[in-house]
Amino acid sequence: MTARTITPAGSRIDAEHAAARAGYWRSGLVAALAWALLYALMKLVPNQVVGFAEPLYVAQTDAIALIIAAALFVAVVLSRLDPPVIGRPLRAIHPAGPWLIALAILFGLWELVTAKLSLLPAPFFAPPNALVEAYATDWYRLGDSVLHSLRLLAFGFALGAVSGFCTGVAIGWSRGLGYWVHPILRFLGPVPSTALLPLSLYFFPSSFSAAIFLIALATWFPVTVLTWSGVASVDTAYYDVARTLGAKPRFLILRVAVPAALPHVFVGLFMGLGASFSVLVAAEMMGVKAGLGWYLQWAQGWAAYPNMYAALIVMALIFSTLITALFSVRDRLLAWQKGAVKW
Repeated sequence: MTARTITPAGSRIDAEHAAARAGYWRSGLVAALAWALLYALMKLVPNQVVGFAEPLYVAQTDAIALIIAAALFVAVVLSRLDPPVIGRPLRAIHPAGPWLIALAILFGLWELVTAKLSLLPAPFFAPPNALVEAYATDWYRLGDSVLHSLRLLAFGFALGAVSGFCTGVAIGWSRGLGYWVHPILRFLGPVPSTALLPLSLYFFPSSFSAAIFLIALATWFPVTVLTWSGVASVDTAYYDVARTLGAKPRFLILRVAVPAALPHVFVGLFMGLGASFSVLVAAEMMGVKAGLGWYLQWAQGWAAYPNMYAALIVMALIFSTLITALFSVRDRLLAWQKGAVKW
């Protein structure tokens, strides 16, 4: 009989932890080196002279790359120390390691083709330091625009989500009501909400209320359709069991139909959030006198392209944050369906 070596479970776990720490260390070191090379590129390679004014915030932009590289190097050093708990700073950023490397490469290419080689025409394509300058010098106007956009988006999305959910539950439960609402969905659904902007500006007393209506309409349609689909697709066996136990129609709707349809509802909310954000920007460009859409139009009108890029980045960060928050809410509400929801 051949003797077998049995590895204790503790030793196997320790080996897995050691391998994981080595992976954190390698990815963190590569990311730190990438940002250090970016700093060297910014600092050592001279900039091309473009225009008559000296570029601003060059040193501050270089300092940002240096700070990121130093922070990553510190995290790498901490990950090599004992006890292993000190390695948590690097373990927390490990999933973003490849993106940190890619961002360093992207910023390096951006710096090369703009500030260092001037391959792209100015001012349409400004170097990274121009982006830092836009944030540093125009943060108040940009921040005020963000607040206006968030307020408008909150009112419109909330109104559209609530009305869409109620409409979807109603037509999914009642065939008679669905008979009257289905043609309206087919008629209004394919029409872009922005196409109704001239009419909404005429019928509503202010551009702000008109924009809220358009955002709510863009949210209402996907939430209604997906909620209706979720309620209509609930297995009839669930209703039969509940009725056998004496459930009333109100209980069937609130405790059977709605919980079973929640995955569909959240799909509609995600789609509605994307549609509402697009309508938000278009409405602010055409009617509302404040917000990120207005800021984009203002920056383009004054040929302040770095400010325009700064606003686009802020918009992307806001939308990504809202999507992440919605995912968190979905995970909490659908914790009882863990394993059944795959997205």
